Amino acid sequence: MTRTLLDPSSERSVLHRERLARPAQLRGQVVGLLDISKPRGDIYLDRLEELLVEAGAQVRRYKKPTFTKPAPVDLRHEIATQCTLVIEALAD
Repeated sequence: MTRTLLDPSSERSVLHRERLARPAQLRGQVVGLLDISKPRGDIYLDRLEELLVEAGAQVRRYKKPTFTKPAPVDLRHEIATQCTLVIEALAD
């Protein structure tokens, strides 16, 4: 099956990005859940957090101040230094 991965960024030209390998398991991973502040994203992340905890992951929650701008540098640094995996909610 062929899958197409869409990049929601506003880049004018498409960059080739290699997909990272998925972890063998979620147990022991520190998963950051980033709420981009769009309506209902928190509802999606609440359920996802439940599933991740059931799978043995530790979950940390983060929230962007606004969905209209990239996450602030300090927030990105915090996530990068505290988490082994990140999931970003893009829901309305």
